[in-house]
Amino acid sequence: MLMSDILDANAVKVLSGCTSKKRLFHDLGALAEGVHGLDPTVVIEALIERENLGPTAVGKGIALPHARFEGIEEVCGMFVRLEKPLEFDAADKQPVDLIFALLAPVSAGVQHLKALALVSRTMRNPDICAKLRANSDVAALHTLLTATETNQAA
Repeated sequence: MLMSDILDANAVKVLSGCTSKKRLFHDLGALAEGVHGLDPTVVIEALIERENLGPTAVGKGIALPHARFEGIEEVCGMFVRLEKPLEFDAADKQPVDLIFALLAPVSAGVQHLKALALVSRTMRNPDICAKLRANSDVAALHTLLTATETNQAA
């Protein structure tokens, strides 16, 4: 699985006015609707339901919200960089500014796990995260996230 398989260039966004997890999930729902044609209400509810099980912040300013639900055909991702970090109940208490959300069909157990592993590996790279934080151009952010494919495939 490649990052370009799950992250459409239009599914990358920089947000400046996000003040809560709820607002972020609404923004992700709108992005999922615009890019993937998904029902934003279903996306928002699925993300909130998953988040209620436990925070998806993984530390170092990164969150990986994810959900599986009916009405989606394949695993897809969305990346958001926040201009102002957001409290996300991370174990390390650091606010989050890099969010990579994954959405998957209920039946996509293995594919969902592979996508989550790929995203997690990518977002654990401190060099990539530093470049993501230093850039506000969505095309450049998409390139940074998908350019690592050649390095990971080797």
